Amino acid sequence: MSERPSFEGSYLGDRSRLADDSRLECKICWWVYDPAQGDPVWQIAPGTPFSRLPAHWRCPNCDGDAEQFMVLDD
Repeated sequence: MSERPSFEGSYLGDRSRLADDSRLECKICWWVYDPAQGDPVWQIAPGTPFSRLPAHWRCPNCDGDAEQFMVLDD
């Protein structure tokens, strides 16, 4: 049985593991998704948890996939 490779801070694509107030950082360009701020580029309202972003959402800075994001320890 093979497991998906992981990296420190990864949520492994399982959004159910994320708290609603989790901030996540793109591992490509370091842009931070903060649910308190939302994402004006994708018209995501403030207060929207990362776990509720649309499936097609990508990093507004570098176009990286949502699975490229790491959970920040605040």
